[in-house]
Amino acid sequence: MTDLQVSLMAIGGAIIVGVISYNKWQEYRARKTVERAFSPSQDDVLMEGGVREAGGHERREPMIGAETPEQMAALSVEPDLPEDPAQSPSPVIAVKHEELPLDEIVDCIVSLVTEHAMRGEKILSQSQSLRHVGSKPVHFVGQRDDGGWEAIAHGTSYAALKAGVQLASRQTALNQIEYSEFIMQLRQIADHLDAEPAVPDMAAVMMSARHLHQFVHDHDAQLSVNVVSSGAPWAINTLMAALERQGFDFRPDGHVVMPDGEGGVLFSLSTNVTLAAESTSRLTLFLDVPRVAPAKDGFGAMTSCARMLATRLDGNVVDDAGQSLSAAALNEIARQVADFHAEMESADIPAGSTRALRLFN
Repeated sequence: MTDLQVSLMAIGGAIIVGVISYNKWQEYRARKTVERAFSPSQDDVLMEGGVREAGGHERREPMIGAETPEQMAALSVEPDLPEDPAQSPSPVIAVKHEELPLDEIVDCIVSLVTEHAMRGEKILSQSQSLRHVGSKPVHFVGQRDDGGWEAIAHGTSYAALKAGVQLASRQTALNQIEYSEFIMQLRQIADHLDAEPAVPDMAAVMMSARHLHQFVHDHDAQLSVNVVSSGAPWAINTLMAALERQGFDFRPDGHVVMPDGEGGVLFSLSTNVTLAAESTSRLTLFLDVPRVAPAKDGFGAMTSCARMLATRLDGNVVDDAGQSLSAAALNEIARQVADFHAEMESADIPAGSTRALRLFN
C-alpha cells in the first residue's frame, strides 16, 4: 500500500473511534440527567440520615411553645449511668440555654413542613428578602439533627423550620396587610425550599396581636426625675466631663445613658438643650420601666444618682412640675413600680426580659 492509503486508513480509524466515544458520552449524559430528575434533592441525599434516630425510629419534633423559656432553660441532659458503681460517670456539664429569636407569646409562628432536611446556606439565601413586614421583624429558626432549635446558621442542616413575625410593638399591632404580606412572601420562600407552610387563621392571629398590643400600651411606663440648678446654669463642657466621671456613657446617637453593667441601659439623661448650647440649668433622668429588671432597681438607682448630682452641682431634685420630691413621695413611687413589675411578671412578660425588650423596643 502507498503512504497515502496508510494515512487515509489511520484517519478513518480515528474518526470511527471518535464517533463511538462521542455516542458513549452522550448516553452517559442522558442517563445522569434522568437520574437527577427522578432522584431526591442533594439536601435529601446528604442529610436524610439526620431526620431519623438510630434504629429507624422517627424523631418527634419538639414544638416551640411547648415549654416556657424558663422551663426550657431548666432542661438538662443526663447520661445513662453504668450499672457498676465502680464505673463513675463523667461529670455532667450544664448547658446554658440560648434564647431563640422566636417566642410563642411575642410572635406568630408558622411551621414549614418538609420531607427532607435543609442546609442553612440554602435557607439563608432564600429568607434574606423577608426580614421585616412593615415595622415588624421576621425571624427563622431551624431544628438541628440533635433535636435542638437555633437561629439559621451556615454549615448546619435542619430537619424542620419555623418562621415568625412579631405580633406587636410599642407603636402598633400586626395588621391584616402586614400579615398577608408575611404569608405571601413566606409561601414563595417555601416553594424554593420544597416546603409547605402551615398557615394560622388570620382572625386568630389578629386577635392575639390586638391583645398583646393592648398589654404593651397599658404597661408602657416611663418615669423621670429632674435636677435643677439652685444658682447659675452649668457649663455644658464642664457638666459632660463630670457626668462621664460619674459613669454615664455618651452614645454615638447622642444619647447619654447609665449602663447596667450587662450591656443594657439602667436609665438615661437629657440636658434639655440643643447640642449647640453652652449651658443648661436642668437635667432630666429617665427610667424606661418595662425594660429594666426589678433586680437592678432602676428607680432606686436613678433617684440616688439624681440626689448625688444635686449635691455635687448645687441643685434640687424636683418633679416635672418643679415641685421638690420628698423621701415619702419617692417611696410611694417605688411601691407603685414594684406593683407594676408584679403585673408584668404575672403576665409572663417580666420587666427587663427578652420578651419585654422586644415588645417595648
